[in-house]
Amino acid sequence: MRPVDSAGAAEVPEPGLPLMDDAPQGASEEPAAAEAAGTPGPCRCWVCGNSPCGSEAKKKARCPGLGLFYTLLSAFLFSVGSLFVKKVQDVHAVEISAFRCVFQMLVVIPCLIYRKTGFIGPKGQRIFLLLRGVLGSTAMILLYYAFQATSLADATVITFSSPVFTSIFAWIFLKEKYSPWDALFTAFTITGVILIVRPPFLFGASAAGTDESYSVHLKGTFAAVAHAVFAAVTMVIIRKMGKSVDYFLSIWYYVVLGLLESVIVLFIIGEWSLPYCGLDRLFLILIGLFGLGGQVFLTKALQIEKAGPVAIMKTMDVVFAFIFQIIFFNDMPTWWTVGGALCVVASSTGAAIRKWCQSSK
Repeated sequence: MRPVDSAGAAEVPEPGLPLMDDAPQGASEEPAAAEAAGTPGPCRCWVCGNSPCGSEAKKKARCPGLGLFYTLLSAFLFSVGSLFVKKVQDVHAVEISAFRCVFQMLVVIPCLIYRKTGFIGPKGQRIFLLLRGVLGSTAMILLYYAFQATSLADATVITFSSPVFTSIFAWIFLKEKYSPWDALFTAFTITGVILIVRPPFLFGASAAGTDESYSVHLKGTFAAVAHAVFAAVTMVIIRKMGKSVDYFLSIWYYVVLGLLESVIVLFIIGEWSLPYCGLDRLFLILIGLFGLGGQVFLTKALQIEKAGPVAIMKTMDVVFAFIFQIIFFNDMPTWWTVGGALCVVASSTGAAIRKWCQSSK
């Protein structure tokens, strides 16, 4: 599944996380395979109808907007995976995380064997790999709990605050620049989260609600905020490791430690049980499949499109979350949630545009 991520076997990801930063190497350029074969005479793309691909010295023309289409498809698949998490109410969020780790482990192991990277990693990076695995899997568990405890739209919106926390932690630990624009985006994000949480001491009991459902909503929103924080720290750790660690090795630590952490927590809270309903079992499989598919398309999008436009299109996660919440749960979002969503999405979009402009200079 959230927020499954990357090159065909990556973790799900957490919506909006890596997209605020510069794209990985080659993300803003077409792969070497995109070089034209030098075939004489004109050729046109059968999908978009672009005119002649050119000669040996020119790159083959690609379909305009294909990267954004991949991002849109990725956002849809991630949102459907989140919908299934919300639907599986009889299975604890920690157990869903365990099933997802098992699914991804089956995909990552063959990749590590094929790439001959080993299963331990460079000696100087192992502590960072351990931290990445523990914190990343904790973020995943918190995300799934948030989806189950509060509305789909609220949880999805709050997860988009992760890039703001990433900027703060990168400023503290990596000495990256934190500009007044970053402070403004942070203020917008905090405002959006407050509008969604609606604490009684600010909004009064009538606006927040005083019944048990609000207590559950509060736990869910706090879990979503905690997910955003842990995901941001994970991103800073990944930046710290840089290119010295193979991506699949990073995912390996993530799924192994995630499975171990999930099993330990399940035994402590006594919630381990196989789903009785066949439909729930199907949902668990689909959570992994849709999350993995979403990450594949997200990675493909970053390979052929700049990170800025991809990050902006990724905000469609929020739109899909609102649509699914209304259609499948008959739950109309409040104006507080809509206002909070606008603040958080504006913050994420602003940060993406700023990064995009900086990288274009």
